[in-house]
Amino acid sequence: MKKLLLVLMILIVSACSQKSDTVIIQNKGSDTLVNLAQAWAEEYKNINTKVALAVSGGGSGTGIAALINGTVDIANSSRAIKPEERDEAKKNTGNDVKEFIVGMDALAVFIHPSNPITGLSLEEVACIYGEGGKCTHWSDIRGTVVPGCKDNKIIRVSRQSNSGTYQYFREAILGKKKDLKLGSMDLNGSRESIDLVEKTPCAIGYSGMGYLNPRVRAVCIQKTSNSDCIEPTVKTAMDKSYPISRELYMYTSGNPSEMVQAYLDWTQSDRAHEITVKAGYVPAPKR
Repeated sequence: MKKLLLVLMILIVSACSQKSDTVIIQNKGSDTLVNLAQAWAEEYKNINTKVALAVSGGGSGTGIAALINGTVDIANSSRAIKPEERDEAKKNTGNDVKEFIVGMDALAVFIHPSNPITGLSLEEVACIYGEGGKCTHWSDIRGTVVPGCKDNKIIRVSRQSNSGTYQYFREAILGKKKDLKLGSMDLNGSRESIDLVEKTPCAIGYSGMGYLNPRVRAVCIQKTSNSDCIEPTVKTAMDKSYPISRELYMYTSGNPSEMVQAYLDWTQSDRAHEITVKAGYVPAPKR
């Protein structure tokens, strides 16, 4: 009996010792990146059992705020960090922010499948979403009538202002000095946006292409009314022919620790790139 207890104690101490040896990497931010980051984390724990990644979303602004406050190891962002955010991070932590491009994305504009529109120009998207834009009914867009949309009024689905997707969409469509108009339905995440458009014939929304499903329809986008209408795909995001393409980022405060750097290097491996493509995104060029 004493020998059995001794063996059990050794096993418990050994298990606790192994657990305490695990390095937890806090990884927070972009809702666009969260599914991909979680898939990477699941795969990476099979490769390096001494590292566990704690991945959470909340938006790019949430991740960058945590980076500024020094409470996260890696901040995920679907927009580039702003100069003033870099300065604030340096002031708070004493470290320069390090940037890692981990993928590319096409920001899809999507509608209900019953909507007959197949494509929109950037000017038309700005007319729908932009401050001062006069496109309030689908009939304002080439006289469109949407079956199942009782009053033909456009329901704009957007994201909350701490979202990197929101900020990139606003700048890509309107430029740096203009804003989106009030009155949109501002949701927390891309999945919620797609779910709403799926159930609402009058609606239009936007998200990273990795969130698209067959129950909504992404429209092709024209840079100008005379240019080709380009679909959001892996190919068009990679060659940036799609007008609303963007990089996806991970940020660290100062030079990453050895464990964090090893993980960031792994995200550029062939296996990580396979996961990136499966999630609907484009692998970043290898560093």
